[in-house]
Amino acid sequence: MADRLLSTVPHHHSLPENYIRPESQRPRLAEVISDAHVPAVDLSSPDKSHVIAQIADACRSYGFFQVLNHGVPVELMVKMMVIALEFFRLPPEEKAKHYSDDPARKMRLSTSFNIRKETVHNWRDYLRLHCYPLEDYVPEWPSNPSSFKEVASAYCKEVRQLGFRLLGAISLSLGLEEKYMEEVLGEQEQHMAVNYYPKCPQPQLTYGLPPHTDPNALTILLQDPDVSGLQVLKHGQWIAVHPQPHAFVINIGDQLQALSNGRYKSVWHRAVVNSEKERMSIASFLCPCNCAIISPPEKLISEASPAMYRSYTYEEYYKKFWSRNLDDEHCLEVFRS
Repeated sequence: MADRLLSTVPHHHSLPENYIRPESQRPRLAEVISDAHVPAVDLSSPDKSHVIAQIADACRSYGFFQVLNHGVPVELMVKMMVIALEFFRLPPEEKAKHYSDDPARKMRLSTSFNIRKETVHNWRDYLRLHCYPLEDYVPEWPSNPSSFKEVASAYCKEVRQLGFRLLGAISLSLGLEEKYMEEVLGEQEQHMAVNYYPKCPQPQLTYGLPPHTDPNALTILLQDPDVSGLQVLKHGQWIAVHPQPHAFVINIGDQLQALSNGRYKSVWHRAVVNSEKERMSIASFLCPCNCAIISPPEKLISEASPAMYRSYTYEEYYKKFWSRNLDDEHCLEVFRS
């Protein structure tokens, strides 16, 4: 089955038919706004109230923002990107050891999104890792490249700490106690998707990933510093989110939309591909523990603003999410009050 991986083929001269989207679902790349304002927050600013206000505005108006001066060492970000690309350049027989199309696997190399259910595939290979607690999962991680486990472990620890800082800021921005989100989400799992998008012969006909929201709470994305591909939906138009040096893109996930009672939006985003350059991205997902009960705090509910969604467990939500196609309607719609 590993022969399904796009990264095992040095050059793709034409787009296979099962990657071609119907006309109505194509990315329409010429209509993308490439110079739109993208919110960026400097976490080193001494004016903490201004930082909180910026985060509140970005979560309310965009559902995402970039963070600068975030405390994750730049050299570690660079090493993580380098080691990720080295992994995808391994010989096919080496990568085949890790291949699986079973979404329940805690460590797997796969392609597209959910290849068992899809009718049209996505122009992406990915390595998905469970990352917390590290000691439970690192032994199963790839040992080739030789420094993969060491670099990825250090990266995961730093990103987790950044995630908790951001959850604290998001809690404060909603008028809640700083630890509110962290506590209600429980002992959070952490997953990582190392995404590889090869050069694509006909990028206008397909996606790296089609439009979707993230099912978790918070996503911390490290973009390829040299190649754009991330786009987000704002007022019905797709805008390009170009990589900023040493920045992370922070996406609000479905669970923060539910916990904020709809004040903050889980951002619709997609990954497009290009014919000139391969592209990498590394997404880290902070996920509620399975038994976490997702329900907005009393403080955010009123007669004028009743609860938008019924209470549910994250386990219930995650199962529903993986039972669908990625580009189906918003999974949160199933949980509306």
